[in-house]
Amino acid sequence: MILNKAVFESKFGFTLLEVLLAVAILALITGIGLPIFRSWQVSNDLDVAATITVQSLRRAQFLSQAVDSDQSWGVRIEPGQVIIFQGNSFATRNASKDESFNISGHITASGLTEVVFSKFYGLPQSSGAIIFSSNNQTRTVTINSKGTVFY
Repeated sequence: MILNKAVFESKFGFTLLEVLLAVAILALITGIGLPIFRSWQVSNDLDVAATITVQSLRRAQFLSQAVDSDQSWGVRIEPGQVIIFQGNSFATRNASKDESFNISGHITASGLTEVVFSKFYGLPQSSGAIIFSSNNQTRTVTINSKGTVFY
């Protein structure tokens, strides 16, 4: 039996056209996916910042109502962090009692940046909105004069 030599010869590998087509498809998928991922990441960072702020406001209010260490408690929002502090203001606080929580550095906070709650009643000395923004997206946390937090 005589076998054709061509049957045993096979070509392995990819042609240049196939490789270029695969690279082009990967580039297209990446080009579409990256902006979507970035938008999702910014939205998630804003949600995390708002949640941390709300939880910190509620904790400071609870500590003031409980008259922990016979002091008022408050919250300060700074670039990259939210701080729960003990005292009548951030400037005159007891720094050893600070509780700090990190938020994304790409987020800017505007509006109300410091809220102090009165002892026993837990009423805020100031009310208003804390606005977190990044890449044309915003989240707003509002605290009213009774100490109720909305977001």
